[in-house]
Amino acid sequence: MAAASVRDVALRAQVSVGTVSNVLNRPNKVSADTIARVTAAIAELGFIRNDAARQLRAGRSKTIGLIVLDVRNPFFTDIARGAEDKAAEAGLSVILGNSDEDTVRESTYLDLFEEQRVHGLLISPYGDVAHRLEQLKERGIAAVLVDRSSGTDEFSSVSVDDVAGGRMAAEHLIAIGRRRIAFVGGPVQIRQVSDRLEGARAAVAEHPGVELETLVTDALTVIEGRRVGTEIRERTPLDRPDAIFAANDLVAMGVLQALMMQGAPVSVPGDIALIGYDDIDFASAAVVPLTSIRQPSALIGQMAVEIVLEEAADPELAPRQIEFQPELVIRESTGGNNAATSRD
Repeated sequence: MAAASVRDVALRAQVSVGTVSNVLNRPNKVSADTIARVTAAIAELGFIRNDAARQLRAGRSKTIGLIVLDVRNPFFTDIARGAEDKAAEAGLSVILGNSDEDTVRESTYLDLFEEQRVHGLLISPYGDVAHRLEQLKERGIAAVLVDRSSGTDEFSSVSVDDVAGGRMAAEHLIAIGRRRIAFVGGPVQIRQVSDRLEGARAAVAEHPGVELETLVTDALTVIEGRRVGTEIRERTPLDRPDAIFAANDLVAMGVLQALMMQGAPVSVPGDIALIGYDDIDFASAAVVPLTSIRQPSALIGQMAVEIVLEEAADPELAPRQIEFQPELVIRESTGGNNAATSRD
């Protein structure tokens, strides 16, 4: 059975199609009696208005697109929650797209959101999307980079200083006496990963006698962390690092699982101190609570929506680059109360 149309409602209520439209969109222009007749017809026919079509005719939908690198990462879930809360205040919804660190999938979501004429777009890019974002801008769709600085004055961005965060992590490990540090994470073409590694290298370069080994992963996942952690565990004690800086908390938790496997477990932090990045909720609940670099994830999402709404309302606004500073949260995986001053 075909869905009831506006014309069907008009026929049942014995009014014009324009009157039905007024009841739905401008009820102040219609008498109470007419509203009652149209409302009754809608109920009898089970009519459901096509908001999507109406919004597209208006040139913009009531949704904001959000593309993240990996929806399984609680850090991006928290960003999405912050974005959703802020969008709801403006009567908008957020549609989430997971690029899964795949340029083809990322491009597919960009096509979809452009076709849907979203109110605005938030994206944590994996590939080079500058040209696509320019196209969206030309079509009146504002775009804001999330968890990544734009590097130009063309687009707004809301990010965290990951170079400073990487330096902070390495300096903490050096401060507690560690001298053989391994950086675990990847792919390195992800800007956040390369920035964190850059910061760690800068800190190590300032301390003669400290070494930094780089162990690249194929993804920022627990499984990849466990793989590298197993490789480290199987080394002889003299060949192992005495500290690990993982590019995010998921990788760090995988490393922790591998190091503590039954048989000949490696002590954390006794043999190897371990620090992650993002300070997701699971970090404090790990079997050895995880020291981490905290990012204000929900605030990033909220701020990104605020900016995209302002730019959607006024396309002439100059792009802004908002950069938050990270925070070191010390827990047991690097010594807890026996380490430097804890902030958690």
